[in-house]
Amino acid sequence: VGAASASAGAFPDSLCLVSLQYATTGCSLTLHHTEKPKHEAICEYRPYSCPCPGTSCDWEGSLEAVMSHLMHAHKSITTLQGEDIIFLATDINLPGAVDWVMMQSCFGHHFMLVLKKQEKCEGHQQFFATVLLIGTRKQAENFQYRLELHGSCHRLTWEASPCSIHDGVAVAIRSSNCLVFDTATAHLFADSGNLGINVTIS
Repeated sequence: VGAASASAGAFPDSLCLVSLQYATTGCSLTLHHTEKPKHEAICEYRPYSCPCPGTSCDWEGSLEAVMSHLMHAHKSITTLQGEDIIFLATDINLPGAVDWVMMQSCFGHHFMLVLKKQEKCEGHQQFFATVLLIGTRKQAENFQYRLELHGSCHRLTWEASPCSIHDGVAVAIRSSNCLVFDTATAHLFADSGNLGINVTIS
């Protein structure tokens, strides 16, 4: 019993380092076992989930496979070329929670444009518009996006760095990395129930 106690004491808990779940896909960190779950939840080397909001798609795969998945499994998503495009959300008066999604391709990368309508509190709906990079967090830091709503007498502009799809739309909304506006503002800029958002990537 004494030998066992001495042996256990020779390796205190503070020295129990473990390799991580995503070591086979490139993560080279070795952390204390208590830090492992927190890191693995945000690890750049974990599989990417399908970034398409509003679907129950449970696809997971590598970053390189994301665009192929979107083109084959979510064929309704339109892709426009160029750093300056118009994202047209049709029928913004549809009831309930609705997501509009479009892809923008420029600078050798793909960006996912998302407009999300959801109820924030009883009967009060809000719109959230954001841009996600189909890429890593590090790559996302190299870009800026600008969203603009234009009306006859008004303009609403938002500028920010895109989130990576690793973080997703929910994180962008939770961290306020998005343009937020209410139904009255949407109607101010809409034309026959359709809302055009100018999107510029730089």
